[in-house]
Amino acid sequence: MADRRARDLELLDAIDAFKREPFARPVWRVAREGREPILGAATNSRWCDGTFDALYTSLDRDGALAEIHALLSSQPVFPSNIRSYVHKLAIDAKATLRLADLPALAKLGVNVERYRERDYTKTQAIADTAYFLGFDGLVAPSARWDCLNAVLFTDRVAPGAIAVLETEKRPVDWRAWRQAR
Repeated sequence: MADRRARDLELLDAIDAFKREPFARPVWRVAREGREPILGAATNSRWCDGTFDALYTSLDRDGALAEIHALLSSQPVFPSNIRSYVHKLAIDAKATLRLADLPALAKLGVNVERYRERDYTKTQAIADTAYFLGFDGLVAPSARWDCLNAVLFTDRVAPGAIAVLETEKRPVDWRAWRQAR
């Protein structure tokens, strides 16, 4: 059944005006042991409202670690039994929305002074609109690290467009990572 939700016309026009850019480069992803690192999920997160599958990655290794660390830190107790691994992925997307900096987000209505907070209303609307318009993902600033993240809409990229290049042999040592930062 077709998605028949009403969307903000100004946001539709603003996002549709962006060039659909190719994005082909290595990225980093942290995934728990046993989880296929190239699988997305329909989550309620900064760039996904739960209506499509998104694969979160970072252009910087520490950016990927910072994102997962922030998620794990939001738990009442930091999970100590979960083993996570760092993966380097190859991405070959064809129609990505590039929101390269905070001023680009501000032009779309994001309150950039509060970007690090967990109010995802506007960013989810942006991602939903990009998905609706046929983008296969987006590149946007990380809220947790000084880098860019790439979020792929996994059902919009071609089969084989996401591949594991390398998986680090040792699980992430979160205590050591925190101390080094």
